[in-house]
Amino acid sequence: MNVRFIARAIGAAAIACVVLQGASIEAARAQQPPTAAAIGLAAQLLEIKGGLAAFDPAVDGVIISHRNTLLQINPNLAKDIDAVVVMMRADSPARRKEMQTEIAKGYASAFSEQDLRDIIVFYKTPLGKKMVENEPKAGEESTSRAAAWIEKYAEAMMQRMRAEMKKKGHTEF
Repeated sequence: MNVRFIARAIGAAAIACVVLQGASIEAARAQQPPTAAAIGLAAQLLEIKGGLAAFDPAVDGVIISHRNTLLQINPNLAKDIDAVVVMMRADSPARRKEMQTEIAKGYASAFSEQDLRDIIVFYKTPLGKKMVENEPKAGEESTSRAAAWIEKYAEAMMQRMRAEMKKKGHTEF
C-alpha cells in the first residue's frame, strides 16, 4: 500500500513538474515580443480566416464618430468638417494596416511561429477551407442553441426555486 502511494505521489509530482515547466515556457514566450516573422504569419492566418475584415469598419467608425461630435459642437461647420473627413479617410488604409498589425501581434503572442505555420497549413486544406466557410454559421447555430438552453434552464431553475420556497412555507412566489 505504501509503495503504491509513493509511486502515485512521485508520478503526480513528475506530471506537475512537466506542466509547470510547460507553463513557464509559455509564460516566457508571452513576455517576449513576437518576432516580425511570427507577426507576418499571424497576419497571413488572419487573412485566410477572414478575421481582419471584421475590424475594417472600426477605422471609418472612429472618423464618423468624431465627425458627429464636431457637428454637434458647431453644425454650421459641416462643409469644413466633411472636407476634413475626406482627408482623414485618405489616411484610412495606412491606419487599417496598423490595426491589422496589432491584431496579428495578439495572435503572434499566443502561438509560436511553428504553431502559426501548422495552423496555416491546416486552413489551406479542404477541411480548413470548409471550417472557414462554415464557422460563422456554426457560431450562429451554437449561440442560438446556447440561448435556448439557457432559457430552458432558467425556467426550470425558477420552478425548482419556487417549489423549494413553498416547502419552506413561502407562498408568495
